[in-house]
Amino acid sequence: MSIRPFPWAKALALLLVAALVGCGLPRSGPHKKEIFAGSVLREGDAFVVSVNDRVTRATSVTPVLGFSNTFLNAGQIGSDTIRPGDTLGLTVWENVSNGLLSSAGQAATELNAVQVDDAGFIFVPYAGRIRAAGNTPERLRQIITERLDAQTPDPQVLVTRLSGDGASVSVMGGVASQGVYPIERPTRQLSAMLARAGGLTIEPEVAQINVMRGGHRSRVWFQDLFTDPRLDIALRNGDRILIEEDSRTFSVLGATGTQDRVRFQTQTLSAVEAIAQVGGLNSNFADPTGVFVFRNEPEEIARNVLGRTDLVGDQRMVYVLDLTEPNGLFEARDFSIRDGDTLYVTEAPFVQWRKTLSAITGTLNPVANYSTLANR
Repeated sequence: MSIRPFPWAKALALLLVAALVGCGLPRSGPHKKEIFAGSVLREGDAFVVSVNDRVTRATSVTPVLGFSNTFLNAGQIGSDTIRPGDTLGLTVWENVSNGLLSSAGQAATELNAVQVDDAGFIFVPYAGRIRAAGNTPERLRQIITERLDAQTPDPQVLVTRLSGDGASVSVMGGVASQGVYPIERPTRQLSAMLARAGGLTIEPEVAQINVMRGGHRSRVWFQDLFTDPRLDIALRNGDRILIEEDSRTFSVLGATGTQDRVRFQTQTLSAVEAIAQVGGLNSNFADPTGVFVFRNEPEEIARNVLGRTDLVGDQRMVYVLDLTEPNGLFEARDFSIRDGDTLYVTEAPFVQWRKTLSAITGTLNPVANYSTLANR
C-alpha cells in the first residue's frame, strides 16, 4: 500500500519559498523592526523614542515671529508734516481789488500742485523760496503770510497737503495690487496699508508679513496683527513690505494617501493633522502601530527629550507614534510637526505576506491565493 505524502510538507516548502521570495519583494520603505534596529541602543546612529506627554512637551517648539523693538518703538509719522516730494495746494486771499497775485475781480488766487523739491523748498511768487519740509501746513501758512504781509495788506493763506509721495512704502508679494503707496493719514499703520493695497491673495493662515526698514528686517504672521495690536506698527518712509506664503514643509512617505513634500497649511501642525492633510493612513497597507517622525533635533531639545547632558550638536531622532494605544490618537494630536520633518508610516506585517502570495500565485486577490494554495 502506498502512503501519500503529508500535505504539510508541501505547505512547508511553500513557506520556505515564500520567505525567499519575500526578501526581494518591493516595498515602500523599512519595516518597523528595521527602524528599531537602527537605534543607538543597538549600535545605530539615531535615537528612537516613543512619544508620550513628556516628549510632546519637550518637542513642542513652533516658530515665533514678531517685530523687533526698532519697529515696535517707532511712533506714527505726523500726517501733516511736509516732506520732499509732497504736493501742496496754496490759496491766497487779498483785501485789495488789484492784488499781487489775484486777477481783476477775483479775491482768491489758487496755486495748485506746488511740489516740494528734493531740498525741501517751494517757490511762492512775491514770497520767494520757502523751506516747506519739516513744517506742518499750518506753520507753512504762517511763514507765507508773514512774507506776503509786507507787500499786500492782511493776506489770508490756506495750505493743504494734496499728496504724500515724499513719504511712501512699497508693497509686494501676495497682495491684490502691488505698488508704491504714499503714507497718508488713513494709511500710517501696517494693516491699513495692506488694505490700501487690496488685501491678501494668499490664505491668511499661512501669510507672513515681512517689513524691511534700512538694515533691519522683521516678520509676523498676518493673523497676529489682529490678536496683538502692538504688531500693527507705524510705517516709515522707504519701508518695504513683502507678503509671502509660509515656506515650511514636511515630507511624507510610506503607507499613506500620498507620498510627497507637503506645505504647512496652518501656523502649527500636529501629527494627526499632517496625516489627515495627506489623505490619512492607507487602510489596505498601513500599520497604525508604526507611525514614525524623523527629525534632526537641536542639542538643547534632544537633551531634554533624552534626559542627558552629554549630547553635543544636533541629534538624529526618530519619534514613534502608536495610534492603537489608548492615548495614541491624543499623543499624535498633541505632537507637533516641524519644518523639515519626515513622516513615515510602515506597512502592516501581513502586507509583505500578501505580496509574497501574489508573487507565487500571480494574483492580487488574497482569497484566491489561499484557495490556490489549498488546491495545490
